[in-house]
Amino acid sequence: MAGAMAAALVGCSGARRGKPKPAPDSTESLTPPVATRAGFGAAGRPVVMQVVAHPDDDLHFMNPDTLGGLDRSVPLVSVYVTGGGSYGVNAVPGHPKPLPDVPAYVSARQQGLRQAYAAMLGLGLFAPWTRSTLTVPDGGEVEVQSLTHRGRRVDLVFLSIDMHTRAGPHTQVGMTQLWADSGAQVATVVVPGSPVTRLRHYSRDQLIGTLAHLFDRFRPTVIRTLDPDPDVQVHNAHNPRGSDQRGYSDHPDHTAVALFTWAAMTQWVGRRTSSGGKAPVFLTEVYRGYYNQRWPINLPGTIVRQKARYLDDYGGGPDWNCGNPSGCGDYSVGSGASLRDKRDWVRSTHYRYPTSGPQGVAGPGGELTVYGVLGMRAARWTRGTAGETVAGKAAWSPPEDLGGGPLAPALSVVTLSGRRDLLFGLRFSGLGAASAGNTREVVFLEQHSAGGPFPETWSSLGNPERSPVRGRRVGPPTAVLGRDGRVHVFVRNASKGLSTRVRDTAGHWSPWRNLAGGQVQEGLTAAVDGTGRIHVFAAGRGAVHGWAQSAPGAEVRYRGPLRLSAPPAEAPSAASAADGSLVLAYRVPESAQIVVERLTGSGRTWQPLSAVRQTGFGPLALLPGAGRGAGPVLAVRTDTGGALLAGPGPGTVPVGASTTAFCVGRPALVPVRPHGAGDVTGSVLVALGAGAAPVTL
Repeated sequence: MAGAMAAALVGCSGARRGKPKPAPDSTESLTPPVATRAGFGAAGRPVVMQVVAHPDDDLHFMNPDTLGGLDRSVPLVSVYVTGGGSYGVNAVPGHPKPLPDVPAYVSARQQGLRQAYAAMLGLGLFAPWTRSTLTVPDGGEVEVQSLTHRGRRVDLVFLSIDMHTRAGPHTQVGMTQLWADSGAQVATVVVPGSPVTRLRHYSRDQLIGTLAHLFDRFRPTVIRTLDPDPDVQVHNAHNPRGSDQRGYSDHPDHTAVALFTWAAMTQWVGRRTSSGGKAPVFLTEVYRGYYNQRWPINLPGTIVRQKARYLDDYGGGPDWNCGNPSGCGDYSVGSGASLRDKRDWVRSTHYRYPTSGPQGVAGPGGELTVYGVLGMRAARWTRGTAGETVAGKAAWSPPEDLGGGPLAPALSVVTLSGRRDLLFGLRFSGLGAASAGNTREVVFLEQHSAGGPFPETWSSLGNPERSPVRGRRVGPPTAVLGRDGRVHVFVRNASKGLSTRVRDTAGHWSPWRNLAGGQVQEGLTAAVDGTGRIHVFAAGRGAVHGWAQSAPGAEVRYRGPLRLSAPPAEAPSAASAADGSLVLAYRVPESAQIVVERLTGSGRTWQPLSAVRQTGFGPLALLPGAGRGAGPVLAVRTDTGGALLAGPGPGTVPVGASTTAFCVGRPALVPVRPHGAGDVTGSVLVALGAGAAPVTL
C-alpha cells in the first residue's frame, strides 16, 4: 500500500512532488523531535496493546503471540480502528449474498472477536462481556468490551470508523485519505447494541490524539502494530493484487493505521517528556500483513491449526445461537475457510523487523551490557558480577536513555578497539502526511570510552534509496567489524536486495553502494570467518543467499544462493566458530525444525551439523559453542512466547532452560569470559520480557 498510498498522499495533501534529494555521502548531525534524553519512567505491570485496522487482523497476523501473552496472564488491550464493515455484506460461502448492512456486519465481526477471545481465555464462546464507553479528549466516545477469567483480562476497544465514508457523489474517504489530508474526515458507524449511540467524525489529528490518549490510559509495556512500510510488489498473474494497494504487498488500511499508530506513539512520548516528565517504558513489535502470501510459510502445523481454530471461532456461522441479532461472526472466515485460503495468511506470522530484540555485549570480567529500543529510544542496561543482587543473581541497572528516537525496534552493535560500542538503528525521521515528509534514515551513536557515556547527538547515514517513498522500504541496519578495523553496515533495500556503507579506520564513510544478488526477506546476519573475510546472509524464497569478501579488506560481493540441505523459512543466524569456520542456523518452511550447518573448505561447501525440533517459530540466535570442540547453542522463542536455550542433538528434542516470562523480539546469546578468562567459557541468554526489561538465563 505504501507506494499507492504515497501517491495518494501527494494528491490528497496538495503537496508538490519535487526532485528527490540524493542520499548523503557523509554523516550529518540530527536532532530528532523526541530524542531529548528525559530518562525513562518506572515500568508498570506488563500490558500488551495491539492496534490494528480491522477485526481479525490480530488473529491472522499477530497470533500466536496474542495467545502467548494471555497464556502467561499478561493483560491484553486490542484496538480496532475501523469497524471492518466494508460494503456490509456478511456472505456465507456457497450461499446467496445477503443485502448490504454495514452496521450489522460491524456488529457481527465484533461478536466474532468476543467468541475468539473468550475461547483464548478458556471460556465458552458466548461468555458474557462487559460493555462500556470511554470518553476521549475531544469529547468523543469509544466502546470498550471487557472479559476477565482466572486473572487474565482482555479489553477490546472499538473506534468503529467507517471504511468508506462518502465525501461526494463519486468520492469516498478511507484511512489512506485520512492520513494524507489534514482536512479530510471519516465518519463512525453506530453499531446495534453498542453503548456508543452517536455518530461522530475523525480528522487526522483527532485520530492520532485518540490513539495517544488510549496509550496514556492503558499504559502498555508492549505495543504491537501492523507494517507501516510494506514491500514493493509487482502484481501479475502469478502474484494477483487482490486487496493489496497498487504496487505494494499489503492492504491500504493496514499501512495507514500503522502510520497513525507510529505517529500516536511519537505524540505520546512527546507529551510525557515535553514538560520535564520521563519517557514511557514500552517495547514495540511490528507484524507483516499480506507479505505472508509472498514468502515461504514459517509456522509449523501445530501452530497453524491453533490459529485456524480461533479464526473459526471468530468466523462463527449463521446458525450459531450467540444471542447477537446482527450475526455471529464474519461468516466468510468460519468453518475452516482460513486453512482453505490459498493466500496462506494463517500459515505464517512474519515480523517487519525480525532482528528486533536485545543486543548483548560481555565485558572481560563477566559483566553484561544490553542495548534495546525502549519507548522508541535506544536504551542501555548493565549488570555487573557483584554488588546488588535479586534472587541471588546480579541485578540489572535501570535503563539509561540514549535517545535517537523514534527508532524501529531493532539495533545493531559492534564493539570497537578500546571496548567502545557503536550502535546503529533505523529512525522514523519523518511521519508527515505528504511523501516528502514521511521518511526513514539509518543512524548511529558512538561511545566515547569503554563503559562510558554516549554523546547526546546521533549521526545520520542517510538512506540508500533516493526517494522517500522507496526509502520507507529500507530495513534496519546490520553492522559488522572487520579485522582491519573497518565497519561495514548492510541494509535490505526497496528492491529486496542489499545496500552497504563502509567506515574506514579514520572514521570516514563511503557512499551507499547497492550489491547485486537475489531478492531476500528482511533479517540480515553477518559474521567474520577465521581468515578475516566478512560474510552476509539472508533468506530468499528458496535458498539462503550469501555475500562475502574474496579476501580480507576486499569489497563484499554477491556469492549466489547457498547449496544447503533445505530452503529457509525466514531470517538465518550466522556466527564464527572457534576453529574459524562459519556456522549457519535457519528454520525450514512449514516445520518447527532448525537446521545448523557449517561452512567448510573453499567457502562453497556446507555440511549439516544437526537438526533441532519443537522450538516454536520466529527468528533465532546462534552461538557456535563455548570453547573449542563445544557444540552450537541456540536461543529461540517457543510457540507460546518464552525464550529457550537449546543445544542441537542428532534427532533429539532439545531440553534446556527456558524463561517463564513472555518475551518480545528475538532473544540474544552473549558469549562470556568470567573473571577475565581468555577463552569463552559460557553463554548467557538475554531476552526482553513483556515488562520491558531484560530477562536472562
